[in-house]
Amino acid sequence: MPDIIQLLPENIANQIAAGEVIQRPASAVKELLENAVDAGATEIQLFVNDAGKALVQVIDNGKGMSETDARMCFERHATSKIKNIDDLFHIKTMGFRGEALASIAGVAQVEIKTKKAGEITGTCIEIENSIVQSQQPVATQEGTNISMKNLFFNVPARRNFLKSNSSELRHIIDEFIRVAMAFPEIFFSLSSNGQEVFHLEKGSLKQRIIQILGNNYNSKLVSVKEETDYMNIFGFAGKPETAKKTRGDQYFFVNNRFIKSPYLNHAVMNAFAEMIPKDSFPMYTLFIEIDPSRLDINVHPTKQEIKFEDEKIIYAFVQSAVKHALAQFSITPTLDFDLDPFIQNSEAVSQPLTDAKKESISGGNLYKTFTQKNQAHFIEKRSDLTHWESTPFVPEKKLSLSEKYSNREDTFTDIQKHPDNGRALTGSNIQFHQSFIICETATGFLAVHQQNAHERVLYERFLNALKGKPVVTQRSLFPLSFQLSAPDAVMLLELLPDLVQLGYQIEPFGNNSFVIQGSPADVADGNEKNILEKMLEQYKHFNTETHFSSREKLLRSLAWQQSIKAGTVLTQDEINRLLEDLFNCDISNVTPNGKPVFFEFKKEELNKMFGR
Repeated sequence: MPDIIQLLPENIANQIAAGEVIQRPASAVKELLENAVDAGATEIQLFVNDAGKALVQVIDNGKGMSETDARMCFERHATSKIKNIDDLFHIKTMGFRGEALASIAGVAQVEIKTKKAGEITGTCIEIENSIVQSQQPVATQEGTNISMKNLFFNVPARRNFLKSNSSELRHIIDEFIRVAMAFPEIFFSLSSNGQEVFHLEKGSLKQRIIQILGNNYNSKLVSVKEETDYMNIFGFAGKPETAKKTRGDQYFFVNNRFIKSPYLNHAVMNAFAEMIPKDSFPMYTLFIEIDPSRLDINVHPTKQEIKFEDEKIIYAFVQSAVKHALAQFSITPTLDFDLDPFIQNSEAVSQPLTDAKKESISGGNLYKTFTQKNQAHFIEKRSDLTHWESTPFVPEKKLSLSEKYSNREDTFTDIQKHPDNGRALTGSNIQFHQSFIICETATGFLAVHQQNAHERVLYERFLNALKGKPVVTQRSLFPLSFQLSAPDAVMLLELLPDLVQLGYQIEPFGNNSFVIQGSPADVADGNEKNILEKMLEQYKHFNTETHFSSREKLLRSLAWQQSIKAGTVLTQDEINRLLEDLFNCDISNVTPNGKPVFFEFKKEELNKMFGR
């Protein structure tokens, strides 16, 4: 019998290795960005085309490579970080395994241009399917410019497993954020198909967080900082009111490396216990500094899962640091001294307070009111405000659901209709605890959960809209503009075609901004932005359900968001209309997510319960 065991060819071995390291374009983005950071770059640019499937390009101004190093870096297990086994436990850089570039070259067409400082020319190398196609001198700037084109061109089966462009772009943005968040002292930019998505100037960690997550966090961050002999922890946590239904804005870094750790996340959640709802998740960006010998980062090819020497100590430190920060916030709120440059240059700040100005200020009645003893309650009346005393306060009328829906033909079905599911409603329906409806039938009664019922009604209405019965759109008299974070903007762009059929007219406005030109007629004016933002949060929550289509997630998210919540008082007309719509649904007993809508109690069973 001939021998049957043989060594794999180098290109096939690289393709197999790539399956661990390069799973999608975002995997290559992570590795290339980390290499740029390790090269000492102060400016890093990322360009992607076709969500990275056609092109991933990273340009940095780092130290560059020699001709020999440029060729060697594509060999498997070629690295400058490790010379002996002990080095593996003292890693302080990002990339070190020597697999990334070899894996990328095994499943893509790669071109690299690189030049070291002080050299006249650089080196250009082209590699395809792990085979060097050309190597020659080239005029290029200092640093490295590496392009990965046509990912998985030689492994079509792998390419078929890639998701939609919007989905793959979201993964790229996630990896970009994780690296950019860890190094606020470095300039980062990300452009997709020629359009700049991120432009992150160098600055402080707080500035970088706000650049990435949005200005709404500007006054809602709590500083976390604790130093011990064992480890240091620093960063920011969001105030309790910023908690969301999804885990999106949660970042843990160990020695500037992003990690995934349900264990440490649990420590933060415990610190927020009783401060946020149980089904909400706090925002945090936390950095742990610890001796590299106390952890093992070589447990997974992506290096996002690590092992600590003593997890219990880390857990206790994290929980204590966050609790301490939140306690300080609740007792003595901190002032934000990161003033806008415009404010810093204003006359009030930049010019000294002269004696004349002091005399003018101290002579005023308002100054005397708060400086004289026991005078705070004698605030001088202003003559121009006296008319307010005789003007009665008239509160703004709050429209009931029936009034809001009065112009909608398709909001509720005709109240005279009767359900054809065998339950004859008698019309004696009452609400209790502002959450439930007791619905009398000929044979007993139903206990209906009002939000679950409305979710089912809205879901089927939206489903019918996507099947060819579009929801009526009400054009906005004053179009509303709003801005999202980059990941949310990409997600909304993906959903726009379906949202049009559901009654929303939304147009991209550049720089992650959108303009709402119209909305469904039953959405209150001014509430469109709030609905869309909360719908996106719920959509991200449903993204954990991989077996749902994006359209299904959208329908469920909108139905949940627009449904009548617990605590809403309903008029008798609204109760009756809701029940009529519910029992005209194709499915009336469960929500789209499988929660029960009502429970039925038969008169015979009730009599038995009371011994009758």
